[in-house]
Amino acid sequence: MTKQKKRFKAIIENQEYTIISKESPEHMKIVTELVNEQLEEIKSLSLESDNEQAAILLALNAVSDQLKKQEELMKLKAENEALYKKASQASELESRIQRIEKIEQEAKETLEKQGQKGKRVNNHLEAQQILNENRKQDIQQKVSQG
Repeated sequence: MTKQKKRFKAIIENQEYTIISKESPEHMKIVTELVNEQLEEIKSLSLESDNEQAAILLALNAVSDQLKKQEELMKLKAENEALYKKASQASELESRIQRIEKIEQEAKETLEKQGQKGKRVNNHLEAQQILNENRKQDIQQKVSQG
């Protein structure tokens, strides 16, 4: 849903302006107050500047602040992407660990069925070998029966 543009009357440096914006009147009121405060501050720091010069200095400050915020946002986006990538890698590793644990558990169950209950499974490669050997034996039995 798009916001409707609204008209807002702002008084800046005792001059009335009609501003057309999609922002809320509350937002525009705050913006107007900030502009007036900053213009007043600029004029108090540089007594010889007129309204136009103060407005230009305010615009320069605003654009400078905007560029700094954009740089900050770009850094945060890059950090976010790096964190997302790390989280994806962690999730992938977790999934691999679960698969390995499942293979090891299946190998232990296979050993128990074969009457080798006390035998340890030292790592996932050994577990995979146990399972492969068991499948090979199953196939050989089926072939010899068939």
